[in-house]
Amino acid sequence: MLQIPIDELRIAPGYAVEWTISFPTHGGDTDPGPQRRPASYIQDKHFAVARHMEQEDITCPSYLGGSFEIRGRLDRAALDDALLHFVRRHEVLRWVFQESAEGLDIRVLDPEEVKLDAVDVGPVATSAAARDYVHRFLQGTDTLRGPWFVMGAMIGEESTTLYFACDHLVSDGVSTPIVVRDVCTAYEAFAAGRPVDLPETGGYGDYADRERRTGRSIGPDDSRLDYWKGFVARNGGVFPRFPLELGVEPGVLHPVVNEVHALLTGEDADALEDRCRAAGSEPTAGVLAAVAVSLAKEGGPQVYRALLPVSRRNRVAHTHSMGWFVNTLPIEFSVEGGGDFEEVVSRVRAALLVMLRSVNVPFDRVVEVMTEQGEDPGGWPYPVNFFSYLDFRRTPGGAAHVARKACGHVWGSHSDGIFFWFYRNDGGLYVNTVFPDTPQARSSTRGYLRTLGRTLVAATRDGAF
Repeated sequence: MLQIPIDELRIAPGYAVEWTISFPTHGGDTDPGPQRRPASYIQDKHFAVARHMEQEDITCPSYLGGSFEIRGRLDRAALDDALLHFVRRHEVLRWVFQESAEGLDIRVLDPEEVKLDAVDVGPVATSAAARDYVHRFLQGTDTLRGPWFVMGAMIGEESTTLYFACDHLVSDGVSTPIVVRDVCTAYEAFAAGRPVDLPETGGYGDYADRERRTGRSIGPDDSRLDYWKGFVARNGGVFPRFPLELGVEPGVLHPVVNEVHALLTGEDADALEDRCRAAGSEPTAGVLAAVAVSLAKEGGPQVYRALLPVSRRNRVAHTHSMGWFVNTLPIEFSVEGGGDFEEVVSRVRAALLVMLRSVNVPFDRVVEVMTEQGEDPGGWPYPVNFFSYLDFRRTPGGAAHVARKACGHVWGSHSDGIFFWFYRNDGGLYVNTVFPDTPQARSSTRGYLRTLGRTLVAATRDGAF
């Protein structure tokens, strides 16, 4: 899977169709309908931020999305059935969100209650018109009011391109390949007249409930906060600042630049993974080590501090489930005097192991507790240092990504921060980055990425930074 900006998607013209999920009504506000329960911590925070931005008259739409291809003449009935099967299969897509005095609540609908509304848009004449249309269509999700998931297809004579967008409320990075695998598998089964054979899924609601129970058990003097307290004391706040200048003012959002860069070929990425395993670690540690060393070369600190999204798909059924199965944890380690690859990677590995001891402590609960005690957790008033790494080959359906021309798309209109999503696929190691469209941000980001590319190649071929 390639994670690329949507405007880099090559899509042939064809006949456009759109699908949205149709939810039933339950008698209005006076009828409680299905039993309500709290959303997860991260969903609650995401919704609250969107509500605050609306109240401040700030428009900043975003989505997580994807695209893939079905070859041959399309069986439209089979595709309709496959999409309905998909949205009924995943519990979080059957959630209806509603604000309450305590935060964000959800009610879960039964699979049979959920329908799909299809709209035949009609012919799209050119590739440029098709790309522009898809880009507009995928912006159709809405955190506060829904829809939270939209799907579309550009139907051609010899192949069909499907595309979808999710609000972050219902999706994380691993959810994107799950959509591709599930819809393609179901389509092939319905087209052939046989049962759909997919692994069991687990409900995201059960995950959210367990997270809430853990969070409620954490108080200000809980030893489970010791790692966080030490990090905050050394960092000066919860949120580590991105160390390079971006030319942004506090509280000012800028249109973003969305780019993808190839960092290593498949052969060099394999060699990097071999070096990491020889050093007793995983590729994540090698990439993170190179990132930290490169930032130091560009004028950043000798102690690297960042926030990492960590997957919480630790149950077998959750491996195949849509949802936002992510906790956020801080990491810190030194790169001072670090020229030897194995030495720096060993420091990163040790830091990751210490970090993961706190994996069950929900990030947003940490912020709540520390704020209650008068410790200022900051907020997002400045660009935060953020590191994410995902091997798409290891995700559900990864072996078929090339054949299906699978792509992921992360889009947002404005930001005051910077994000790097590092990912591995069959072609090599890449990074998709989103940053404010300022001259300083362009200069800092591209200079850093050039240095990172050279650092990774040196580590791969020479075993030294």
